[in-house]
Amino acid sequence: MDHSILTFLQILIGLFFSILFLQSGLDKVFDYKGNQGYINSVFEKTFLKSFSPLLFMVITLLEVVAGALSFGGSIYYFFTQESMLLLLGLQLSAISLISLFLGQRIAKDYAGAGGLAAYFLLAVFGILLFAL
Repeated sequence: MDHSILTFLQILIGLFFSILFLQSGLDKVFDYKGNQGYINSVFEKTFLKSFSPLLFMVITLLEVVAGALSFGGSIYYFFTQESMLLLLGLQLSAISLISLFLGQRIAKDYAGAGGLAAYFLLAVFGILLFAL
């Protein structure tokens, strides 16, 4: 097992996104009605109003899968140096963040959208580390 600084950083970023998205996604699963109501209220005055139930399910699925792949991929990468699962988890994390960013911009929650920029940059940086 080669546990270089690069590998260590990749795993830390993967664990960060596993915490972020497993907590967020599972919160949506276990408090479905509360979160669905919030999403409906966010998009109530947008053209996405009629699509909000579908969008909620899609983002929930994206978050849970991104978190699970980031977690499982981090552990697997630590023991085997096989990075495919972790890289896929980071890519899905970036896609989830882009989706959330788009939704917040459409809902005119500019502060919330701005808060996602740091997470997105970290996801892109994590993906970039695999190109080195």
